[in-house]
Amino acid sequence: MRGRIMESSVDKILSKIEQLEAEAVELMKSLIGINSIGPKNDGPGEGEKAWFLKNYLEGKGFKKVENYPAPDPTVADGQRPNLVTVLPGKNRAKTLWIITHTDVVPPGDLSKWSTDPFVPVVKDGKIYGRGSEDNLQGLVSSVMMARAFIESGIEPEFNIGLVMVADEETGSVFGLNYLIKNHSDLFKQNDLIIIPDAGLPDGSMIEVAEKSIVWIKFKTLGRQVHASVPNLGVNAFRAASNLVVKLDELHSIYNAVDPIFEPAISTFEPTKKEANVPNINTLPGDDVFYLDCRILPEYDVEEVMQSVRKMADAIEKEFRVKTEITTEQKEQAAPATRVDASIVAVLKDAVKKVYHIDAKAQGIGGGTVAAFFRRRGFPVVVWSALDDLAHQANEYCKISNLINDAKVFARCVMQK
Repeated sequence: MRGRIMESSVDKILSKIEQLEAEAVELMKSLIGINSIGPKNDGPGEGEKAWFLKNYLEGKGFKKVENYPAPDPTVADGQRPNLVTVLPGKNRAKTLWIITHTDVVPPGDLSKWSTDPFVPVVKDGKIYGRGSEDNLQGLVSSVMMARAFIESGIEPEFNIGLVMVADEETGSVFGLNYLIKNHSDLFKQNDLIIIPDAGLPDGSMIEVAEKSIVWIKFKTLGRQVHASVPNLGVNAFRAASNLVVKLDELHSIYNAVDPIFEPAISTFEPTKKEANVPNINTLPGDDVFYLDCRILPEYDVEEVMQSVRKMADAIEKEFRVKTEITTEQKEQAAPATRVDASIVAVLKDAVKKVYHIDAKAQGIGGGTVAAFFRRRGFPVVVWSALDDLAHQANEYCKISNLINDAKVFARCVMQK
């Protein structure tokens, strides 16, 4: 009898989410229309969007919407808003947290957009606009899920907590990192935490681990001369090119394989190359290139850097150059979420029932704000069903994903 009552409540919630589709689209459109680019990217910040959301939530029956502002003198009102609201459940000692962010990245080259990035367009079952997928899909889905409980009068098995943070796109100093450092009492070890900010189109990936990230800048210093007398100079470009080839040896040194990741190995890829001399008949005295490293968590980033330095030393000796090595970004991976963690099992079951697929726990090469939780021992997953249009022109969110993700969240909070 208890099972039938529970399933009846779930059906009511799912039906209510479907009924909220038009309102979900309208909320998405309103939020796209508010520019919330962060100040580091020459934007106004998240203030206007956050206050819109606070008023919206309070107007839709959310009884308490708290702001935990991070002081920041670079924005007009001197603070970056971080909103938190909790819908109480039967078990008040446990919370399902859905954590999203309100800031967006700049639109980039406007000529690559078919529409104005901040004027939403609904077409062919998609909502186009900057931030539609990153991260408004997750944000609006979580809001509609919680609204379904409020409007149905059904009490979830445990609390529903929505967190909408600032500054995710530029480091989270004023966002989730600030919130966890200064208000850690919000979160408990037995809570379930989902960050809907990465995923696959079919929703089959549950992200539980991330690789370490290191972006290395190499500046090779030689001696510039006329190209007809190379014996009088030191060709920085040739030395740098040999270093690029030598750095490929990192793959054989750090050669572990972890099938939870795709690719399952550490990667060391030369990427950006800066211009050296503007003309053909000059031997370059300086040369600059970059290496993007995505390293399996078992390896220490500092150990990798020592190996890089030894390789550069060998090239210096062979080619009579100097090589300056600096890092543009360096982040040791946080401990992975265990694949048998409760949140993984709960989410797998919910995804199976909504998307009819078997989701798998996987690792990714990029970094997410889940690391802030993982470093403090909280089991957290990153999940959503999305087409991975983040930071691209003509970004969109599928309306079907908007609704189905909300159903997944609802099923998670209806499990005991």
